[in-house]
Amino acid sequence: MARIGIVTELPGETRVAASPTTVGRIARLGYDVVVQAGAGERSSFPDAEYIAAGATIADRDTAWAADVVLKVAVPTADEIALLQPGATIVGLLSPALRPDLLAALAARGVTALALDAVPRISRAQSMDVLSSMANIAGYRAVVEAANAFGRFFTGQVTAAGKVPPAKVLVAGAGVAGLAAIGAASSLGAIVRATDPRPEVADQVASIGGSYLPVAVPDEAKEVSADGYAKATSAAYDAAAAQLYRDQAADVDIIITTALIPGRPAPRLITAADVAAMKPGSVIVDMAAGLGQDGQGGNVEGSVAGEKVVTANGVTILGYTDLAGRLPQQASQLYGTNLLNLLTLLTPGKDGVLVIDETDVVQRAVTVVRQGEVTWPPPPVQVSAAPAPVADAAASSSAPAPRQGLSTRTKSVLTGVGIAALFLVCTFAPAPLPQHVLVLTLSVVIGFYVIGKVAHALHTPLMSITNAISGIIIVGAMSQIIVPDPLVQVLAAVAVLLASINIFGGFAVTRRMLAMFQKGDQK
Repeated sequence: MARIGIVTELPGETRVAASPTTVGRIARLGYDVVVQAGAGERSSFPDAEYIAAGATIADRDTAWAADVVLKVAVPTADEIALLQPGATIVGLLSPALRPDLLAALAARGVTALALDAVPRISRAQSMDVLSSMANIAGYRAVVEAANAFGRFFTGQVTAAGKVPPAKVLVAGAGVAGLAAIGAASSLGAIVRATDPRPEVADQVASIGGSYLPVAVPDEAKEVSADGYAKATSAAYDAAAAQLYRDQAADVDIIITTALIPGRPAPRLITAADVAAMKPGSVIVDMAAGLGQDGQGGNVEGSVAGEKVVTANGVTILGYTDLAGRLPQQASQLYGTNLLNLLTLLTPGKDGVLVIDETDVVQRAVTVVRQGEVTWPPPPVQVSAAPAPVADAAASSSAPAPRQGLSTRTKSVLTGVGIAALFLVCTFAPAPLPQHVLVLTLSVVIGFYVIGKVAHALHTPLMSITNAISGIIIVGAMSQIIVPDPLVQVLAAVAVLLASINIFGGFAVTRRMLAMFQKGDQK
């Protein structure tokens, strides 16, 4: 049974690698968990809660001497020296930007797992710590902007006059950007967003933002293959620069989230753009400190970790600890991501950590293996990008795709249907014509009504409208008294099936509504 150590982070890092809740679940995987004394204090997790969850409180050297060390921030040289040869360390290691760190870990003879190297595939979403932290950081960026901004976000009409809503521009619609859009929109601001990936336009609109496309003539729009933005062309950069220039003079708040994995943060907002903004405006540079040579980020003039006020009264926030400013929430989510990774690495739930290099997730996060640097991993295709078009020869040999009905065929079938309806209504005995006519009109109306409903709304819509099956029950019950055994059997079956449909519809509705209720409301 391996021992897992939860260590205290250095000053400046408020998060901890595991909460008491996740520690208890790690112990159920068969591990002996040791928590360094005071490790959770900055996240409001006292030692007593870790003890209640089944962990042991120990000193610094004991925690670092564990077989597996769980950490948040990048380990320093002094901390690496505390690791035992053959041990495993798990944390945020930034392997693409820190080759010196990987070399130091390899020289120590340990195995290193980088949580920030989890590939963006469906199976690994529960371990994607970058998304978890970016979600918190995007929300907190809006909170910090609101704190520095001198007005309401929402518009108001008062006896003292009208207050216009704030205008917010979010550059980058990834996880952090979408979180910022949602938070700013919920506060009542007018939110605009831009991103080089046109496929995010629907996501932006769904949470209350307006997508601003960058119009680049004769440039193909490629769907992102890994969920991240790619380096853009010179033509795109020029058009985007003009868009930012125009927006800077109009908006009150700009939040930049643009990052390209393995590269310095792109410069989006120039000093001229900042100078064009109104006094009292706010910029939050979420990529501060990740620009060229570590200077600035997406915004010219931003300083990592600091608040800067320009000569024209624009506040630039370069905070790099946005997720850490919500330490308890961030630690809980980080610990859950880490727990999911440990669950994958402990298939026997026997406290033995096993790394399967044939698994794409485990191979991607393993950046050092027993003293050998294994970064970068083989590339992983993580989204259903459009398949390449086959060459002409292959296309000619492939079977032709199935075609729909031709216009002529549709016209003939429509005519036959009208003629059949006319014959039934003319010659069939009553009340069959009335029933057939009502059925036909119901089919036509239902087709056009339901066909206009968005796919995402089908489930909640149908779970409610299934109550219309009550009409079927009433009709079937009226037929049960007919002195015909066949009619009675059919009526009884109709009552049974319609009842199942009704109760099932309301059960689905109840479960859907429960998703949007707090625990004490359920």
